[in-house]
Amino acid sequence: MNSKGLIHVIDDEPLIHDVLSRLLTSEGYEVEVSASGEEGLQKYAVQPSDLVLLDLLMPGLDGIEVLKRLKAAHPRAIVIIITAYASVESAIEAMKIGAYDYIQKPFKHEELLLTIERALEHKTLQDENLRLRDQLQRKFSFSNIIGRSRVMEQVFELIRAAAPTRSTILVEGESGTGKELAARAIHQNSNRAHFPFIVVNSGSLPPDLLESHLFGHVKGAFTGAVSEKQGLFEAADKGTIFFDEISSIGLETQAKLLRVMQDREFMRLGGTKTIRVDVRIIAATNTDLEDLIRQKTFRKDLYYRLNVIKIELPPLRRRKEDIPLLVKHFLEVFAEENGKDIEGLSPEVLEILERHPWPGNVRELENLIERAVVFAKAKVIGRENLPEAVLAPAPRAEESAGVEGGPINLREQTLSFQKRLIETTLSRAKGVQKTAAAMLGVKATTLNEMIKRLEIDVSEF
Repeated sequence: MNSKGLIHVIDDEPLIHDVLSRLLTSEGYEVEVSASGEEGLQKYAVQPSDLVLLDLLMPGLDGIEVLKRLKAAHPRAIVIIITAYASVESAIEAMKIGAYDYIQKPFKHEELLLTIERALEHKTLQDENLRLRDQLQRKFSFSNIIGRSRVMEQVFELIRAAAPTRSTILVEGESGTGKELAARAIHQNSNRAHFPFIVVNSGSLPPDLLESHLFGHVKGAFTGAVSEKQGLFEAADKGTIFFDEISSIGLETQAKLLRVMQDREFMRLGGTKTIRVDVRIIAATNTDLEDLIRQKTFRKDLYYRLNVIKIELPPLRRRKEDIPLLVKHFLEVFAEENGKDIEGLSPEVLEILERHPWPGNVRELENLIERAVVFAKAKVIGRENLPEAVLAPAPRAEESAGVEGGPINLREQTLSFQKRLIETTLSRAKGVQKTAAAMLGVKATTLNEMIKRLEIDVSEF
């Protein structure tokens, strides 16, 4: 017969040893006994038990001191205090130190067994949570990127293979798929990890200002250049520079960037001195660069320089088996940040999340979970904590296609659904993009990017 667990009885009374040994053995438990606090601590250090029954009133080390030392050395130890009626206050003090529960002498056998059973169930849940957390961190994550789907395993394999090299990397993926996380993972797992990782928000600056940021300038190079300034390439020397949304860089700047990639040197704006750098370049895009080449807005030679190793990040709708893991991670993060005790999602909510098309991808899911945690009034998040846009049912395939039974282009229909969803949300938000972004559970900047990409006329709302 398999043991139900090892219980360690620490008590100075031989009668208690005898009574508890007979009772617990008859219930299928293994029993270890100690006649003093010192003996109990020594035995536990050699053979930790599943549960400790600890008497408060003992000569030498009393129960409170034993509990303090035990929890200090073994924080996850499960301890039930055995106390006389007169020392209930001490038992409550023990609970504050970390005891699971207490039993008063004389105790009823049924009450003791029930308390032990509950405590061991608590330990099982505690162990399972730690196992899942460890599994999440070790097996299903890579430098803060989380996933267990086959497509994400392929991404992890590519990152592991590419990280130690000097090769330039192009990361492709829709907004919110985690392109910057992938770039950071590459940097952190390379021999450049102890040097700078610098992000260039390519589309946020006009061309002249962007070039000044990248290459620096000398005093008097342009109006307002009152002193010499170091550029981001110099700051990133021996490290990594990450171009977020490189497609938004103008053609003139693209030409200068190409020279840096070819020759590993450049000059500051207005300067004549050549500066050499050793910088790895990682670029990201949410648009098809080959389309931009055909439109003559992106240089073909720069594209070939960037596209040495390509890593494609899948949209969340293609890796829905990762949603439970991502939800668990975000729940832990935002529950801790907001000081809330959140146990999880209701099964209905998880089903809704797995049905949702996630136009904003992982970033949208992250924002949705943060919002749900903030507004949750219970330990389990229910549908009342979800935005209306997520609760709306997805259209049927034939409705999306517009022709019953006709052929369906997945990319076209996905974009069409995203566009209708955003337009509906903008209408409900009376055209206020910040409000619409909150309803969709995405950042305002993400929504603005999608509005531009989908060519939505916001003036209609």
